[in-house]
Amino acid sequence: MPRIIPFYLFDHRLKLADLHPGEKAVIVKVSGHGGFRKRILEMGFVRGKVVETLQNAPLMDPVKYRVMGYEVSLRRSEAANVEVVGMSQLAEVDLKDMPEGLVEEEALRRVALSRRKHIRVALVGNPNCGKTALFNRASGGHEHEGNYGGVTVDAKEGSFSFEGYTIKLVDLPGTYSLTAYSPEERYVRQHLIEEAPDVVINVVDATNLERNLFLTTQLIDMNVRMVIALNMYDEFQKRGDSLDERQLSKLLGTPIVPTIGKKGWGLDTLFHVVTMVYEGTDVNERTPFSELTRHIHVNHGHELEHCITHVRKAIAENEGVKDTYSCRFLAIKLLEGDSDAERIVAALPNAAFIFATRDKSVSIIRQELKEDPEAAITNAKYGYIAGALAETYVRRKTDKPRRSRKIDALVLNKYLGYPVFLLFMFVMFEATFVVGAYPMAWIEAGVTALSTLVSQQMTPGPFKDLLIDGIIGGVGGVIVFLPNILILFFFISLMEDTGYMARAAFIMDKLMHKMGLHGKSFIPLIMGFGCSVPAIMAARTIESRNSRFLTILVTPLMSCSARLPVYLLLAGAFFPDHAGLVLFGLYLMGIIMAILLARLFKRFFFKKEDMPFVMELPPYRVPTMRSVLRHMWEKGFQYLKKMGSVILLASVVIWLLGYFPRNAAYDADPTPENHRLQQEQSFIGHLGRAVEPVIKPLGFDWKIGVSLFSGVAAKEIVVSTLSVLYTAEGDETTLPDRLKADTYADGRPVFNPAVALALMVFVLLYFPCIATITAIRHETGSWRWALFEVVYTVAVAWVMAFLTYRVVLLFL
Repeated sequence: MPRIIPFYLFDHRLKLADLHPGEKAVIVKVSGHGGFRKRILEMGFVRGKVVETLQNAPLMDPVKYRVMGYEVSLRRSEAANVEVVGMSQLAEVDLKDMPEGLVEEEALRRVALSRRKHIRVALVGNPNCGKTALFNRASGGHEHEGNYGGVTVDAKEGSFSFEGYTIKLVDLPGTYSLTAYSPEERYVRQHLIEEAPDVVINVVDATNLERNLFLTTQLIDMNVRMVIALNMYDEFQKRGDSLDERQLSKLLGTPIVPTIGKKGWGLDTLFHVVTMVYEGTDVNERTPFSELTRHIHVNHGHELEHCITHVRKAIAENEGVKDTYSCRFLAIKLLEGDSDAERIVAALPNAAFIFATRDKSVSIIRQELKEDPEAAITNAKYGYIAGALAETYVRRKTDKPRRSRKIDALVLNKYLGYPVFLLFMFVMFEATFVVGAYPMAWIEAGVTALSTLVSQQMTPGPFKDLLIDGIIGGVGGVIVFLPNILILFFFISLMEDTGYMARAAFIMDKLMHKMGLHGKSFIPLIMGFGCSVPAIMAARTIESRNSRFLTILVTPLMSCSARLPVYLLLAGAFFPDHAGLVLFGLYLMGIIMAILLARLFKRFFFKKEDMPFVMELPPYRVPTMRSVLRHMWEKGFQYLKKMGSVILLASVVIWLLGYFPRNAAYDADPTPENHRLQQEQSFIGHLGRAVEPVIKPLGFDWKIGVSLFSGVAAKEIVVSTLSVLYTAEGDETTLPDRLKADTYADGRPVFNPAVALALMVFVLLYFPCIATITAIRHETGSWRWALFEVVYTVAVAWVMAFLTYRVVLLFL
């Protein structure tokens, strides 16, 4: 039997333009866009055919090739869209198992067939249409899903095998259109143009066809190979509506497959159709979906089509443009005044003629249709969609109040909306502390038992001290808060998956606008309760640059889950009867500070008026337990990973700095007083003493200063540092008890309620972790804003902690 050549050996995609004169290759596939691909295929550049490079032109372009017995020339830009398998790649493979007498061309064909089995598929759709759920089910990925727009803030990739094909699936950010308006729209359009996926899956929310199909019409303009996934089909059926999918497929020129992404229903059929579309478009052979796969033009009406045609012809005079872009798509975008389209056209040789043609066409549209070209084209597309749905879609006649409306009547109520939101937040924090206290006590007992067991089994020495005081004390002091982290993310997941997160943004919009923020900013801020890094990335969904930067700068003021262990430790120790209320107050304080500082920054740094607040309010959905538990587990797993890496390393470093240099006299007489003196004279003691004057007005001693300094890497390290510094051999009391028992040389307690509350406020507001600073640098494109974040948060934290300490002291 012939040897199957692994695909990974040919991971590098060789292009026809890469071949030198005299080299032969076999064609794998043709990329590029509709008209260009059709012309290339008609010239004989189809899969499995041998092509030979004959000669370069004197200026190295174009190149003469031989295919199917005749000679043809292609520009290098065109040849770059033809993927091939060449002799140079074949030489890298051991062919000793090939049948005897097998010619090289036949061997190349077999390799090309293997390469041909690799399909690049892009998922494109509106926000909240279920793309990520479909992606997770298909690829086995675990990307975050949520019932609000903007969950996917970057492209996610996954690969899987299906019916002998290797499918590389890319989940692109949700977007309502392909206009150069917001960052995600630019990102999606750029990916479709530059990466040229073999097939695009347009994920459409079946319960909102008219709105979702607008993006479909733009993909038709781009002339991409496409399959429509009619997602959330179960909800569509529950509504009692009916749709003739086959007739709508004919009208749109693309197959439509009903799917339920979260349940995986219909995905086998979807990817079977994907493979059929993929195989049926590069060869002149019929497939079961041939009649449904045809290129159409969305008819915008006589006047618009006349203008589109004139601009398209002017653009098409540049032959090289067709290799990369659909001229019709560029013409439409140019008429709409799209900035990216204007930039592309400006680089063409006849740019002046194209712009003159565009300007003349714009004048005609305004005179004839009495409206702006962008509005006219949008209206025409929705008119086309309405006509297609009129023939295929039947809405149920009854219009009973739906579940979403009933719930919104309560949660969006003028008088009840804010109390309901605050009540939910309070319940979330109260449950985080009260419910989490039980498993927290079990883990704490386990850590204590482990420490006792190790202490009894090992002989005294530095290694024993490192293991007990450094590793078990440091990591164990933080891992006890894992249940609380899981409970917090359970509630956040409920907000996201049910659709309440978008409602929270809705009710907060007016208040946030008065304070200088955008309504959409509320979602990244709430996400900041989990982790600041993805929250900052989620700000990409805000179209306005000023609003986006403003949101990024104040998002770290939201109390992320890494700060939660500090609150739980101190609130439980010094405010045991009101720990939930203290927790709620800290989170509320973060929100208030974010709003106040946003107002200040807007006045001085971002004075330009923002774009209007436009956000989809998705229908309420019952979250699946699988989705909620997976969200909790992923966050819990990240927390555990941090335990075994950053926090473990930091605990060891803190212990080493606190253990050395040793004093023989203190070792010979290990009393609590000598233990304190040993720490004060260690390396970390000197570091703490150096920063103590700065933090002494806040009521903090040098140990607190060291813990805050170490918290720059990750806020959980504040607890692990305190645990290491307050752990002594033979002391089996809990960390809260050790904190309450610590005193200065004159007998005054180091910790009291004023110090504890001031410390929690400082941790809430000061320097976000290094990962967050890096994310700010990446999203703003400048270290200037990242450094500004560091400076202003530390300054605000010092002032607020000072005020907190002084005010609370008045009541003690």
